[in-house]
Amino acid sequence: MTGEGHLTFSVACVIFAQKAGLTPELAQGDWWHMIPAALLASLLPDIDHPKSIIGRRLKWISLPMAKTFGHRGFTHSLLAVIGGVFLFNSTLFSHCFFPPDVLHAMLIGYSSHLLADMLTPAGIPLLWPCRWRFKLPFINTKKNNQSERVFCMLFFGCALCWQSDFSISLLVYFEQLTNFKL
Repeated sequence: MTGEGHLTFSVACVIFAQKAGLTPELAQGDWWHMIPAALLASLLPDIDHPKSIIGRRLKWISLPMAKTFGHRGFTHSLLAVIGGVFLFNSTLFSHCFFPPDVLHAMLIGYSSHLLADMLTPAGIPLLWPCRWRFKLPFINTKKNNQSERVFCMLFFGCALCWQSDFSISLLVYFEQLTNFKL
């Protein structure tokens, strides 16, 4: 997927997450925090590709990452996501100036990149270092980027139009059905 696709897809994902109230930090988060955080984080997994948007700007990180792991290696895995979560929960970031909504939006943005790359025929090694590639080849970017652009814009439009009342009513129904408070 292209950088444009990742950026559009990440904003749509953070809109869905905010509307669904995925976490309290996202539900009550500031859009001026969450959108830039999701945009930046959606480009981070491609730090392992020297010709990517972020790789061209940070060649001193990108080149060693590309030589060590290759493109769509470690940075496109759950191990990288877990590492990021541990890093953000460390004492280094707990006293830092990042508000919680920024960190949650960054996690959504990073994860959206992985999900978007899973939608391509190449897939991603989600369980790296295991070489299995997880893919749901819905978007074929080899033929043209137009299909990717249309898909991302439709997904973005759905995110804007989606009503979160439906998810709230499902939670209330589940609580009533099971007599269990969520």
